[in-house]
Formats: sequence, structure tokens, C-alpha cells
Amino acid sequence: MKIERILFLNIAFSVFIGLVFGTSSGGDTGITLCIEREREALVKFKQGLIDKYDILSSWEKEECCSWKGVQCNNRTGHIMVLDIHTPQPMFNSDEYLRGNITPSLLELQHLNHLDLSYNVFDTSRIPDFIGSFPRLEYLNLQYANFFGEIPHTFGNLTNLQILVLGGNYNLVVKNLEWLPRLPFLRDLDLYGILIENINWLQQISKSPSLEKLNLGGCDLPDPIISTSHLSINVSSRLLSSLNLHSNKLSSSTFGWLFNLSTRFTTIDLSYNDLAGPIPEAFEYMQHLEVIDLAENTLEGGLPKSFGNLSLLKALNLSSNKLNQPLPEFLLSLSGKAEKSLEELRLSNNHLSGSFPDITRFSSLKSLYLQENQLNGSFLESYGQTSKIKVLDLSLNQITGSLPNLATFLALRELRLNNNQFKGILPQSVGQLSKLERLRVNSNFLEGSITESHLSNLSNLKELDLSYNSFSFQLGPNWLPPFELDILSLSRCDMGHHFPQWLRTQKTYSHLDISFGGISAVAPNWFWDLSPEIMYFNISNNKISGEIPDLYPKFVASEESNFPIMDFSSNNLSGLVPSFPSNLETLNLSKNKFVGSISFLCKIANPLFRTIDLSNNLLSGELPNCLMKFEELAILNLANNNLHGKIPSSVGALMDIQSLQLRNNNFTGDLPASLKNCGILQILDVGGNKLSGEIPSWIGSHLTYLVVLSLRVNKFNGKIPPNLCHLNQVRILDLSRNILLGEIPRCLNNFTSLLQDDSSNSSILFHLGENNEYGFYSFAEDYMGDALVQWKSSESVYNKTLGLLKIIDFSSNELVGRVPEEIAQLSGLLSLNLSRNNLTGNIIEGIGKMKNLESLDLSKNQLTGRIPTSLAQLHFLSVLDLSSNNLSGKIPSSTQLQSFDPSSYAGNNELCGRPLAECLIADHSRINNLDEEDKIISFGFYVCVACGFFFGFWGVLFTVILKKSCRDAYFQLLTNVTNWILVTTILSLHRLKMLWG
Repeated sequence: MKIERILFLNIAFSVFIGLVFGTSSGGDTGITLCIEREREALVKFKQGLIDKYDILSSWEKEECCSWKGVQCNNRTGHIMVLDIHTPQPMFNSDEYLRGNITPSLLELQHLNHLDLSYNVFDTSRIPDFIGSFPRLEYLNLQYANFFGEIPHTFGNLTNLQILVLGGNYNLVVKNLEWLPRLPFLRDLDLYGILIENINWLQQISKSPSLEKLNLGGCDLPDPIISTSHLSINVSSRLLSSLNLHSNKLSSSTFGWLFNLSTRFTTIDLSYNDLAGPIPEAFEYMQHLEVIDLAENTLEGGLPKSFGNLSLLKALNLSSNKLNQPLPEFLLSLSGKAEKSLEELRLSNNHLSGSFPDITRFSSLKSLYLQENQLNGSFLESYGQTSKIKVLDLSLNQITGSLPNLATFLALRELRLNNNQFKGILPQSVGQLSKLERLRVNSNFLEGSITESHLSNLSNLKELDLSYNSFSFQLGPNWLPPFELDILSLSRCDMGHHFPQWLRTQKTYSHLDISFGGISAVAPNWFWDLSPEIMYFNISNNKISGEIPDLYPKFVASEESNFPIMDFSSNNLSGLVPSFPSNLETLNLSKNKFVGSISFLCKIANPLFRTIDLSNNLLSGELPNCLMKFEELAILNLANNNLHGKIPSSVGALMDIQSLQLRNNNFTGDLPASLKNCGILQILDVGGNKLSGEIPSWIGSHLTYLVVLSLRVNKFNGKIPPNLCHLNQVRILDLSRNILLGEIPRCLNNFTSLLQDDSSNSSILFHLGENNEYGFYSFAEDYMGDALVQWKSSESVYNKTLGLLKIIDFSSNELVGRVPEEIAQLSGLLSLNLSRNNLTGNIIEGIGKMKNLESLDLSKNQLTGRIPTSLAQLHFLSVLDLSSNNLSGKIPSSTQLQSFDPSSYAGNNELCGRPLAECLIADHSRINNLDEEDKIISFGFYVCVACGFFFGFWGVLFTVILKKSCRDAYFQLLTNVTNWILVTTILSLHRLKMLWG
């Protein structure tokens, strides 16, 4: 027995040693711990996946416990953890695992941790069998592209503690009855999953262990409140973090929220429909650390009870309608919260007043107050040194000078842009050695920028001083201690020569030195652009010289960057250099570039948005490769020497909004493919040699046109009535062509010209969103322009183009009358029908066009009197009625008499100021008229006498005896009476004309 006992103990000890030293997941002893059937299950699972990047390449070894994402129990060898989530975000969708989840995973019955998140199961529902892992404690399927309904079998996962399903936007929750069956569930994330019409709150409140809940973006309505399930064991509720952002919850939410739990540390109700004042009841939630009520319509101010929240660290009330003075608002946070608050977001509200002393918030690190109504000025001094790292006061109306910034030595980001600050930039900014981002752009600051402002800012990454009146006074050998990512100095005086210190900046992504006063040749080193460049603007200087080929500068980043490059309004010359083919915007306008524009075919890419080559010396034909610019919105080639036909590939520009080809030598017809450009707003092809009839499809297909200019071409035929379908047109210029026929009577269909509205001064094309830094770039706001004749002079209008409302049909061969319907265009500012063959009278209703400022009807064949209603046009400042056949007296009004006589010249029968007065005729003329009147009177009396004698005596008996004779008699009597009446009226009219 003793020997048997010793043998048993040896065997047991050996087994124990084997289990202890032979079960490491790495398998260093060479003993295979992986259970074969579980290994085979994983192999089958992998076979159902598409793994283009060999993420699971380690799944080839025999020992599955050493595979990537697999962990085994060191004692039993069973797989306990399967975590093959894809690190996110990935730019290439092929880097995700794809495919299906096979039932082979059911072999892993000891699994307690399953993470398949951030993969692409794009044709899959969540398998029901996932509810068959009894030991599962952690399940993460977020952003895995599942669809359909969440399986009810999840209720079988009775050991589950964390369930993360958020980001599967095609999932639906139709029932949450399985949720209360998970007694240990602590963390539930259903973000972005549609929760249909169920009483979700009732099911949530029955979950006994829930601590963290995320139902953001679930399209939740206000729940059906049943106080019975909220009032039981309220004090025992464990829920501490609640995220209900981006739903449809109203202010009734506050009522049940305050009863749901008293242990909240985080509440997120942002992006809902909360309205009215912020309730006082938040003071009863003494554990609160984070409150987010942003993007609602809350009004009023902040309850004073918020000052009692001793643990409050972050408060976000951005994008509401709070209208309390800022000093009063911050006073409501005085007390316990004053010591704990670290982040305060109040942007985009209606807060007013001056900027108070914020240094009393001893823990405050971030303060966001942009886009409010703050006014007044900074305090001259502050109570203590502040710990604040981010201060954003941009987009307010704060006045006065900038304070001594030495109080804010911890600052990393300072945004004071778009205010009304005056004075100089204090040299104390140079003491902010931790500063990374400085924006003071768009103020009224002035003075010199010296080395003392910048020499200590070794951490600076962004510097924006633009749109002030700064002058740089830096030594020629000064070397900056920083390497900037963003440098914006637009409208700062940089001096005539290129600043040498720019040579040290090698990694910027945004460079703007436009309107800098630089008038030198660009040095070679300047073109060694950063390969990370996203925005490059040197416009509106006088930079000269040639640009070298820039393509090699961008090869490294060509796949990811889409730069915006603006070289406009300089003196650059030579051939257009080679550019990278990943550009988004290219503006070379107003320079002296020569040569062909065939280079466009080499840089074409589907994401190009803007090409502006206008006002250069470019020549050749427009290349037929425009179909490669799939998203091009702006194409401006105006004022060059281009020739040939407009290629049909222009019709492939489905997103084109502005097409400007004016003042070139294009010939032929407008291509019919242009009808495909259905969102075109500006079509300006004036000043070419285009011919043929104006296509009727312009009116039926290009219905969004705001500006249509076909001026100075060789278009012939009639004006197509279809043009009347251009309801949004504001400028219609068909002048100086060979158009025939009458003016269409349907011009009153121009809805925009019927309205007396106040539009935006310019026509802006918004072509993108702000980047992460909030800059508005050339590509994001392109200002359209057009050449128009306005008040007798031709000019290119851009900043005020949106204010103009013009119809110009001048210098054609139009005939017929001016249609009366044109008088209904009460919003029209300028009407030019001069140099045609129009006849008839000036329309009587012209006085209805009360906004008319310019009217030119000269050099036609108009007749009759000037309508008296013309005197009602009080804004009329340009009038030309010369060289017609108008007659009579010019109507009396201060307006009409103020014009130069040349406005009425060439109308021989027109009189009255400012022309010669209408004179009384001489006596000889009066005598002649008297003789004419005597002849008329004698004949009149002879006819009356004869009529009486023969009519009365000779016809009387016939009339009495025969009916037909009676009828003829009375008809004769009627004719005589009418003749007498007409003769009398004509005589009176002549006398009236004679005597004026």
C-alpha cells in the first residue's frame, strides 16, 4: 500500500507539472495544447472569410492558441478569446475581413470573449447561433455591416456583461424583451441602430445591472411613460452613463430622466428636440461629470444650481438659443463647479456682454465661445494666471485692444478671429511658448510683426494673421524656431521681396500669402513645395517669372492629397508648367501664360472641381478630353485666344455650374451635348464667332441658368420661345447678333425678374466643406462673373453680379412691337432693346417697372407719344430714346427733364424740356387751317340741306309705303351722323395740337 501510494503521488505530481508547465499558449515546450475540434472550427471559419491582406496568416500553424486574435485557457486548452477586429479606420476597404460567420464557431463552447468588430459582413444577418455561447461575457460586433433584426437568442447569453452592436446602421430593433434576461449586463451599445415603435424605456429600466447605455442615433421618440416601473428601487439603479444623442426626444425627457437614476456621471442628450429653459433638477445629480445638451433649442440662461455640481468637468451647450449675458452665465457656475470644471462649450448661441475674468475657474482648460454676440472689450488685468489651454472667442463682436496675454501662459490654441479688435498685436504673445495655433485674422489690427512676436513660439503649427493691416518687419537672416503646418498671411504687407524665412518651412499643408505686396521674381527655392500641400495661394501679388514643373513635388502624396492652387492676378509668364494629376482646383487667371491648353488632358482627374485659366494669352483648340473631369463645377477660359469648335465632350460635365468661354474665337454651333449640363447656372459664351440658331433646348434643359450671355456672336434666326422657361434667369444678354423676328410675348414667365427681391450681392458656388481648420478656400467659394452692359458701359461684374437683373436684345434685326407683357417684369433693372427695327408705341404699362434704372430703346422705329407713366420710374438714371419717330411733348417730371437732350435726339416731332419748347404755330398756318375749316363747314352745311330736302320730302312717302326703303333710310341717317361726329373730333384734335 505504501508503494502504491507513492506511485499514485508521483503520477499525480507529474500530471500537475505537465499541466502547469505544458499549457502555456506559446507552446514553448512543444506540447500542443490546442484542442483539435476547436482548431478545425477556426479553420472552417477562416474558409468563409475573404482575407486579401493575410491578416490571419498566422492561422496556418498547428498550435491555434498562438494564432493572432486567439487566446486559450492555460489549464484546459479551450479557446476563450476570439478577437479578430480590424484596426480602424482603414482607407482601403479591402483591408477589412469580409465574408460570413460559419456555424463551426459553435464548437467554441468555452468562449467568453468574441470581437468581430470593424469587418465587413456585408450580406449577413447576425447568426442566431451566437446566442448559444453560454459562457460569453463580452460580445463586440460594432461596425461590421450586419443587417436585419437583432436575434432574440441574445437573451440566452445570461453571463453577458458587455454587448456592443453600434454602427450597424442596417440593423433593426423590433423587440427588447430579451434585454431583461441578461442579469449581469453592464454595458449596452446600440448606437445607430433603428429602434422601432416599442416602449424602449420600459425594457431598459428592467435591466438590473446596466451601468453604461448608448442609444445614440436610434431614431428614438419620446417614450410612453409608466411611472410604476420607474419608481421601484430607484435608489438602487446603477446606470451612470447615458448617451441618447441624435434622436427625436423632446423636453419631456427631463421628467423621466431625473427618475431613472441618481448615479449619472455622464448624460448626452445632444442633437435632439429639447426646447425651453434648462431645468433646475440637474442639481440633484451630484455625481455628474459630463453634461452634453448641444444642438437643441434650449433658451434663456443657466440655472444657478449648476454651481453646486462639485464633480462637473465638462459642460456642452453649443448650438442652442441661450441668450444670457456671459458674465451672468458664468456666475451661475460659481461655487463648487468653479473648482472642478475643465471644459466649457458654449459656441453658436446668443450670449452677449463682455468677456469676464475666467481665471477664477481654476481647473478650466478649454473654453469655446465662438459664434455668439459678445461685445465690449477684454479686461485690462486678471485675477490670477490661468490654466486654460484652448480659448476660442472667434466670430463675435468683441472690440478694443488685445490684453496682456502673459496671464494665459498655458495656451496651446488661441482663436480671436472675426471680431473687431483694434490696435497692435501685443508682444506678450511671444511669451506663449506652448502655443500651437494662433488665429487673429479678420480684425482691425495693425502695426508691425517683429521677431519678438515669433521667436519664442517653438511649438507653433498654425499662424493666421490674415485680413488685418500688419506689416512684417523681420530681419533678412531671421530663422523661425517653428515649422508650420498652416500659414495664412493674406493682406499682410510682406514687402517687395520674397521673405527668406519662408525657405525654412518645409512641411506646410496650407500657405496663403495673397495680397502681400510681393513684386519680385519668385526664387527657385520657393517652388520646392511641401509634398503635403493642400492649399497654395499666392494670388494678387505682382510675382513674375516662370513656374517650373511642379509634378515631381507631388509624386509621393498624389493618391491622397487633392490640392488647391491659386496663382491668379500676378505677372507670371511662359508656358503652363506640368502640374500633378491630383489637383482639385487650379487658378492661373490674370497672368501672361502662353501656349496650348492641351495640358489639361494630362492633369485630368475625376475629383477636379475648378479650372480658371481666364485672362491669359493661351491659344489653340479646347481639347476633347473634358469627359475625364467628372465632377468639374467651374470652367473659366474667358479672354484668351482659343479657337475652333466647342467640343462635344463638354456635355459630359454633368456637375458643371459655371461655363465661361467669352472673348475667344470659338466658331460653329453650341454643341447639343450641352443640354446634359442640367445644373448649369452661368453660361457665358459672348464675344466669339458662334453661329446658327439659338438652341431651343436651352430653355427646356438648362432651367437653372441665372446668367445666359450669347452676346457678340453670329447667332441668327428667331429668339426661341422656350427661353421663357428660364425661371431663374437674372441676366439674359442676346445683344449684337443677327436675330430676326419678334420679341417673344412670354417674357413675363421669368419668375426671378417679376420679383422685387434683394438677392445676395454675388453669385457664389459652394464647392466643398470647410477643412478641419475652418478655412474657406478658393474651391469652396468660387465667385461667378459675367461681362454685361450696365448703364451704357461694359464691365465685368463679380461681387455685385447677383444684384443685376438685365435683359439686353440690342443690336439685332428684331421687328414688331415691344410686347406689353414685358411691363410685368417689375424686378428688372436694365432693359436694352436698342438698334433693332421695332415699331409701334412705347408700351403704356412701362411705369409698372418701378425698379428700372436703365432703359435704352434708341435707334428703332418707335412712334407715338412718350407714355406719361414713364415719369413714375423714380430710379431711372440712364434713358436713351433717341433716333426713333416719337412725337408730342415729353411728359413733365423732375426725372425725365433731368436727362441730357441727346437722350431724345433724332425724334423730329418731339418737343418740351430738355428739348426745345413746343412752339405756337404762325398766323399763316392758322389762316390755312381756317380755310380748311371753312371748306369743311360749307360742305357740311350743303350736305345737311340736301339731306334734309331730299330725305324728308323725296323719301318720306317711299319710307311710309315700303319696309325695305324704311330700313335703308335709317341706315343712311346713321352714316351721316357718324361722319359728322368724326369730322368734328378731328377738327378739335388739330386745334389742340396747334395750340400745344
